[in-house]
Amino acid sequence: MSRDPGDDAFQYLFHVHGQAGVGKTSLVRHWDTAAREAGAVTAYLDDDVHSVIEAMESISTQFRRQGVPLKRFEKQLAAYRQRRHEAETPAATTTPGGADAQGEPAHTASLSSTMAAQVGLAGLGLVPGMGAVAGAMNPQQLAQSADRMRTALSSRLRSHADVELVMSPVHALTPGFLEDLAEVADRRPRIVLFFDVFEQTGPVLDEWLRDVLVGEEYPGLPANVLAVLSGQGRLEARCWGDHLDLVAEIPLAVFTEAEARQLLAGRGVTSEDVIQVILHLTGRLPVLVDTLALNRPQHPGAVTDPSETAVERFLKWITDPHQQAAARVCALPLQLDEDIYRATAPEATADHYAWLRGLPFVSDLGGRCRYHDVVRAPMIRLQRTQSPARWQQQHTRLADVHQQRRLALEETLSPDDHWNNAAWRDHRLNETYHRLCAGPERALSGALHDVVQACDYEAASLHRWAQMLTQAGHDSADEHLTRWGDRLTAASQSEATGSVSALTQALAAPELTIADRTLAYTLRGRERRNAKEYDEALPDYAAALAIDPRFARALYGQGETRRLLGQHEQALSSLTRSIDIEAGDPWSFDSRALTYQDMGRFAEALVDHDRAVELDPRSAWFIANRGDTYRYMERYDEALADHTRAIELQPDNPWHTGMRGLTYMSMGRR
Repeated sequence: MSRDPGDDAFQYLFHVHGQAGVGKTSLVRHWDTAAREAGAVTAYLDDDVHSVIEAMESISTQFRRQGVPLKRFEKQLAAYRQRRHEAETPAATTTPGGADAQGEPAHTASLSSTMAAQVGLAGLGLVPGMGAVAGAMNPQQLAQSADRMRTALSSRLRSHADVELVMSPVHALTPGFLEDLAEVADRRPRIVLFFDVFEQTGPVLDEWLRDVLVGEEYPGLPANVLAVLSGQGRLEARCWGDHLDLVAEIPLAVFTEAEARQLLAGRGVTSEDVIQVILHLTGRLPVLVDTLALNRPQHPGAVTDPSETAVERFLKWITDPHQQAAARVCALPLQLDEDIYRATAPEATADHYAWLRGLPFVSDLGGRCRYHDVVRAPMIRLQRTQSPARWQQQHTRLADVHQQRRLALEETLSPDDHWNNAAWRDHRLNETYHRLCAGPERALSGALHDVVQACDYEAASLHRWAQMLTQAGHDSADEHLTRWGDRLTAASQSEATGSVSALTQALAAPELTIADRTLAYTLRGRERRNAKEYDEALPDYAAALAIDPRFARALYGQGETRRLLGQHEQALSSLTRSIDIEAGDPWSFDSRALTYQDMGRFAEALVDHDRAVELDPRSAWFIANRGDTYRYMERYDEALADHTRAIELQPDNPWHTGMRGLTYMSMGRR
């Protein structure tokens, strides 16, 4: 911090690495505090970040708290969220069994997942961390995927800029984010960005950070912007190999005996017998050495009972029995805020949240906190084995708390917005985790329901749910659950979205409910249709309809796939059945209209086009499709009116302008 950025020896990129518990987070947090005290603007990110956009948003939020908002980025992020919501908003259809759900037309392609599937292609530079996957894919397939996605988005969004924003949010948002960062750097002596737990976030952030910090993809950052990466392993050579000479490596290891003794002496622990016990018990792991030294034990009898576990030993120095009980039970949540703490801790310590946050094995996360993995793992094992009944009761109670908070949120949200709300997703994930810990066999079906829903939403959520299943499996010592988590994690990383692989895994589970199985087949059919794998998509739709013949969403997908294959009579049959079941879905009418148009039955096509436009009068796609039918019917004035209206709704969409040009040509007005 004290060096001049103009100095040739100045370092701006640091990598702290070492095994869990060696003090990486403590060191990074200390640097964070020191940097702020020196007048720097800082941001701290850990494994709560699951995407590049989440990383930029977290930095922006922390900067705003320090009085330097990234206004340009905040505005662009709000626009992205709005445009993505517009792109994803489907028409209502029916769920398996007849309940209301959300339709998923081909042209929107449930952009919640298709966006990641076809837009998030490393070959197009859109998703960091996926380069190896994209490299194994056919370049022509990548280009076709992008073209299909642009066509689908153009039907829902206002301009070409909006399409690019939703197609490539990282590329669209990063320049404005970096411009804001540079402006802050002009006004403050330093900016320091800390990326902790990088062994978890690296696969998501590696390539973006490389491009931003050392690459040529974007303009260089000001010299007074520093970055600190902190994780267990080395930086990924495939990503950083050409730039490692720019990285200042800071390896951390367990304490030497001299360092451990120095810390113990600083805590007032001087008895050689006590020191030997602590050194043996902790393996000189800094976080455990500090924990056991917390209450300055002075006589060996306090630590020499060989029957006590490591957990009991480092909690031994918390002498208040109520606080000790609180420290044990608060290891159960994945993370805590004050409300979760009050619901978890004994009543006698209900007001001791600040004390808990100050424990050396607890990391503060800006209002929330979490236990260090090295300490949490043995605490979890101890509580599970000591009293299985109490373990089940405590996890059930925590699940109920998150359920109550989730339901309270639902009172302010429409059903369509549940998965779009980060707080709702967080409560749902934690609720599911605790129910799995309380009873893996009973809760697995509900967890797989969430996995299917995550496939319908976005790749980041699928990955988050897969990781949660793995964590729940480890914490509950349930091998079946752990295998589920491992398989889904591998699936989510195996392709652009992982949705097809994850859905295939879910469909193999006997625990999947009938309704979820129907939706899973439909979603897999959608993903395959979007990839132009029509022959593979049709059996999936057929499987969904074999379970629920009245699932309009599957009927629509089947009909649209048949239309794309040129199977017009079969397409009409499926789409007509979909309309009979869900008469308010404009996409089924539009698809049937296009089928009639392909068959030369323009009058019937026009009737369906009119109905689609009536149901969604601001859809430029529906209006332009009707205009095209008018052109085939040589009703040029009406065709021009529709194409002009489509241009007004989406002035930057060249397809609408081209269609109007074709109409003029048909009229002889070249």
